[in-house]
Amino acid sequence: MPTTLLMNTNAPVEAPDAVAEGDALWLPVETLEARTGWALKPEGACRGEACVPLPRGREAEFARDGRFNIAGLARHLGQPVLHDSPTSTWAIGESAEARAGALQSLQAPDFTLPDLAGRMHSLSDYRGKKVFLVSWASW
Repeated sequence: MPTTLLMNTNAPVEAPDAVAEGDALWLPVETLEARTGWALKPEGACRGEACVPLPRGREAEFARDGRFNIAGLARHLGQPVLHDSPTSTWAIGESAEARAGALQSLQAPDFTLPDLAGRMHSLSDYRGKKVFLVSWASW
């Protein structure tokens, strides 16, 4: 069963070559950037121009045998990591620091949902307009 990776607000990513070992999720370095936006460079794990140095003496926790532990990096950055073994699904959320900053801004996060006819609508489509949201759950 291929692994499904949910990161931030991006669409789910299928990673058939991912290897789960306990609480580690190992992705091939050659597909890491395409799937996660992160790349392994000599200066550390980089996303665009921003790089996170890997802790000295602990490099093997993050990179080995041509694979990178994306769950380990997320934990190192203070991001919550959840995985569901039966469905091989991994979810990596935003750090508490990032969420606190977003809450302070009072700007709602963008999301996309279908209407009753199946047409997709994003909150960002309505920026600058008043929006009335109604939600319901059966539980």
